[in-house]
Amino acid sequence: MTTESTTHLHPEPQGADIAAKLNWLRAGVLGANDGIVSVAAVVVGVAGVTTSNGPILAAGLAALAGGAISMALGEYVSVSSQSDSQRHLIAKEREELRDQPEAEFGELVAMYRHKGLSRETATKVAEELTEKDALRAHLDIELNIDPDEVVSPWHAALASAVSFLCGAVLPLLSILFFPESMRVWLTFIVVLVALALTGALGAWIGGGSRTRASVRVIIGGAIALATTYALGSLLGTTGVA
Repeated sequence: MTTESTTHLHPEPQGADIAAKLNWLRAGVLGANDGIVSVAAVVVGVAGVTTSNGPILAAGLAALAGGAISMALGEYVSVSSQSDSQRHLIAKEREELRDQPEAEFGELVAMYRHKGLSRETATKVAEELTEKDALRAHLDIELNIDPDEVVSPWHAALASAVSFLCGAVLPLLSILFFPESMRVWLTFIVVLVALALTGALGAWIGGGSRTRASVRVIIGGAIALATTYALGSLLGTTGVA
């Protein structure tokens, strides 16, 4: 009976681990999507003002570097708050186990009973898990936290910056290497195809409609590109820039 009960409990951490990996992958796709749109909008806008590669390259590199740093900083701050919260909860749970082990054991039994186990089985499971690793047992069932998997803000920041850079390089290379007479429109096409792919991939990861997700990002990207190109062309025509 005990073996069956403890086995039944194992899939939850595995499922949480898979979900965490999918969330990281989804964040990477979104970061690449941001890189594509952000840098594409900048270089296309500048291309509306001038056909010279120098200003386009300068603006593209500035947008690429600034965007990657901004993404990394934002992710670092966000994940730092999350990891600080996790560490605080782990420390608090460790303190409670040290100061009131009987009450914590009773709480563990009550939680397993709430999951549907009988008092006898819940007590047996709680005893075995407490003997093995009391802190891990409480963190798992109470807070769904694995003490070995506290999120790293540095890893998150690096992943965010890299994913942004991977997306940002595509429009920058496109606008620079396509023939001058066609580079804006070819960059439009390359960017929209890339957005369709990232949208479909993000939807596949999340289990949503790939067609609907692709259409959304294509429309959004097309609006961004058309707006910045029109603005650049207007500034170039009027002599403001």
